[in-house]
Order: sequence, then C-alpha cells, then structure tokens
Amino acid sequence: MKKFAVIVAGGTGSRMATAIPKQFLSIGGKPILVHSINKFINTFPDIRIILVLHPSFIDQGKLIIQTLQGIPDITIVAGGETRFHSVKNGLKQVKDNSIVFVHDAVRCMVSESLIKRCYEQAIEKGTAIPAVSIADSIRIIEGSTTRVIDRNLLKAIQTPQTFRSEIILPAFEQEYNTAFTDEATVVEATGNEIFLIEGEKENIKITVPADITLAELLLVR
Repeated sequence: MKKFAVIVAGGTGSRMATAIPKQFLSIGGKPILVHSINKFINTFPDIRIILVLHPSFIDQGKLIIQTLQGIPDITIVAGGETRFHSVKNGLKQVKDNSIVFVHDAVRCMVSESLIKRCYEQAIEKGTAIPAVSIADSIRIIEGSTTRVIDRNLLKAIQTPQTFRSEIILPAFEQEYNTAFTDEATVVEATGNEIFLIEGEKENIKITVPADITLAELLLVR
C-alpha cells in the first residue's frame, strides 16, 4: 500500500526563544527536521514525504532537502493559520488510497519500530494513535479548589498519528473547530473510532532548550 508522511514543521520557535524555529536547530550534527525525515525514509524507502513549513522558512527547507542523500521524494507545502489548516494543506498532496502518517517534525526521536507498528495497525483498524501512560499525579482545577484524577485513566498522545486515507481525507473537509487539538480529534468528529497504540517515552517533542539536551543524550545511547 502507498504511504505518505505529512511532517508538520510550521512553528516559528517562540517557546524555544531562538532566532530560527526549533525544527532547524541541530542535534547530533543534523537539523532536527532531517532526523524526523530520515526515520520515515529508513523505515519505508518508498514513502512520500510532505513537508509542511511556515511560509517564511520554505526556502530554508528547500536548502536542507538538497543536502539529503539521494534527494528523496519530498514535497514542500506552506502551513496555515492553525495546525488543522497546515495539515489540511499537506493532505491535499495525498491522491491515492494509502496509509497517511501525520508527524510533528520536532519528534525526531521516533523509532522505526513505532512507525511500523502504527502502519500495521492502521491497515487493520483504520487508525493508530501513539499514546503513553502518565507517571505524574494529576489534579484538575475546579474554581478555587482542585481534585485528583486517576492517572490510570489518562494517556499522553504522541505522533505519528496514522490513518487510512479514506478516513483522514474526508475528515479534513469539515469546518475548523477550536476543539481540534490534533488529527485524532478531527477524525473522531466525523464519527470514526480512534484506536490507540502504545507509544514510546523516548518519542519526546522538542519544545524547550532542555529537550535538546535530552535528545542529544538519547542519540548517543
């Protein structure tokens, strides 16, 4: 079956407080973005990469792609106002019945094993959403008080969120809703069931400077 990976890298680096977006920062001598692209290409050499970038950084993205060995099949598209709109722009490049991964570019520590497991479950069940258990105690704020929540009932969601194309493409034709926090919530709003799959603690999202240090350590393990 054909495979597409929509890699979302539309951020501008505000939380990282750097001059360039975090997806262009270097880890292990390579931009974070390159690590993410390579993970999918190494897992499925026939995959087509759709890279979603902020319009201001498309030229920089093109220069990075030119450094990749063999110049893989990568299409760059401009991001939109929200993540929903950015992913929707990327999905316009998906034309055939296929498995579609949607992945945060800054989750550069994703493993080939997780990508394969998501692919296999999406074929079987239609959706595969990586999730990990929460280790911390959790409390919810209710007015001026708080109460504890059973953390065993909660999961932290990761990417790549993976779908059959006939499920995700129609879902992104609906109107944008502020309740859409990820692709799973978009698909769920159309009545499709969301199936979780065990994620990985190492599949961190590079958000703040300390995450760069952690990712460097994970790379040299």
